[in-house]
Amino acid sequence: MHKQSWTIGILCFNEAGTIRAEVGKTLKVLKEIASDFELLVIDDGSTDGSTEIIKELGREYPEITPVIFEQNKGIGAGLRRIYLHAKYDNVLATAGDGQFDIHEIIPFATIPPHHFISFYRKENTVYNGYRNALSFFNKKLNEKLLGITLKDVNWAQIYKNEDLKRLDLQLTSSLLGSEICAKLLYLGVKKIESESRYLPRTYGESKGSSWKTVKKALRDILVLVKIMRKFRQHRKGQYISEDNQ
Repeated sequence: MHKQSWTIGILCFNEAGTIRAEVGKTLKVLKEIASDFELLVIDDGSTDGSTEIIKELGREYPEITPVIFEQNKGIGAGLRRIYLHAKYDNVLATAGDGQFDIHEIIPFATIPPHHFISFYRKENTVYNGYRNALSFFNKKLNEKLLGITLKDVNWAQIYKNEDLKRLDLQLTSSLLGSEICAKLLYLGVKKIESESRYLPRTYGESKGSSWKTVKKALRDILVLVKIMRKFRQHRKGQYISEDNQ
């Protein structure tokens, strides 16, 4: 089977207890499935020693590119660094907390043109009631306001780089993934959904459910509605699926 090339970015903020193991597992998987690859390890202003570990990994492994943000910029900055500057065919952003099992990408080593892989968590058994309520509310907003018909837009996705380059990405926040999915689905890119395990966190604390983060996400959804309105007007009738006709 012809192998495809890969860009994987690992996002890290205070993940000193897990980042080395996650990098090791990711390198092993990439060497198994990829014809060529780059592994970006992005440190978002960590204060727990993660930065030093990532720099050490960059010295140990020539395949790794450390990307160090001196101050915390939020997940959106890391996502933009991955998605806008990826060099290879298939592009995945994942977290350094170890909750996504990188081995789940192996069955998707070869992805057809104009398809994307969307992993979903069937049960969030490690979430409390508050986090589950937020996830449910976010999913409904995505469906009603943005037309995103995915089981889990907030988990791991693998995109084709050629499709990403068509999207004129605007957001700088954690909702960048929602912008990508909304635009891809509008343009006719086919989704492939795959059930995923949600592994328990073994180090540190989740950063995604603070009230500050939730308020920003709500504001950004309204911004994204405007972005999508303009995108549809500009790209009306210009569907990626037509490229194969």
